[in-house]
Amino acid sequence: MMGPYGWGYDMMGGGWFGGLLMLLFSVLVIAGVVLLVIWAVRQSTGQTGSHESQSAPPQTSSDEAVAIARKRLAAGEITKEQYEDLIRVLGG
Repeated sequence: MMGPYGWGYDMMGGGWFGGLLMLLFSVLVIAGVVLLVIWAVRQSTGQTGSHESQSAPPQTSSDEAVAIARKRLAAGEITKEQYEDLIRVLGG
């Protein structure tokens, strides 16, 4: 149907090209919001997306491990046999 502005125009006067631009803009806004949410989640959990920048968990020294085993024995969390096994494994 031919409107006052010619073929292909809707009530707002934008035509099919205006509708296509609106659709493209909407897709870009939605993609931007999704990317923003992904970025925010990664920042809050400490993930950077790069495996190289993630540091390894800190290693405890043998002396610290022996001290922890000694405290667990004193607290009654482990038996003397378990303590001796731990000391043997730790080399202390």
